[in-house]
Amino acid sequence: MKAKLIALTLAAALLPAGSAMAALAVGAKAPDFTTRGAIAGKTFTLTLAHQLKRGPVVLYFFPKAFTPGCSAEAREFAENIDKFKAAGATVVGMSADPVKDLVAFSTKECAGKFAVASAGPNIVSGYDVALKMQPGMTDRTSYVIAPSGRIAFVHSEMNYAEHVKTTLAAVQSMKAAQ
Repeated sequence: MKAKLIALTLAAALLPAGSAMAALAVGAKAPDFTTRGAIAGKTFTLTLAHQLKRGPVVLYFFPKAFTPGCSAEAREFAENIDKFKAAGATVVGMSADPVKDLVAFSTKECAGKFAVASAGPNIVSGYDVALKMQPGMTDRTSYVIAPSGRIAFVHSEMNYAEHVKTTLAAVQSMKAAQ
């Protein structure tokens, strides 16, 4: 297991990681949480530990539903969801938006292909994703969390352009290392 974590860390180090300024570093334990979310317009309860039983989780935080960058990022994740699934990964979008806003976002921008969930204050604090410039919103940080619950990759940058590409490369590297 330690060799696998070292391999993941090395693989992540070789990927362009943007300006990774999130507090959770590669190898850190991801805080478990339970929250409400939506997929394809239907609400449900999401627990990180349950999602990790299926394999790695791409937990990506975005500032606000239905803003141009967040909508574009969600559409790009939706367009690539089959590649994430082929690598054994589950994608979950997170924002501080209320669930009622995420219900519509899950259908329109996520095309019903992956879950989006509400990040309350404890989740925002635990993952250190509070948007300093705009209270009540999250910054744009993507974490790849290994099934062990450890952070395997981090990409933290407000420009959404590289988040899908880098997280997909990270989960593909994880699958190749198995």
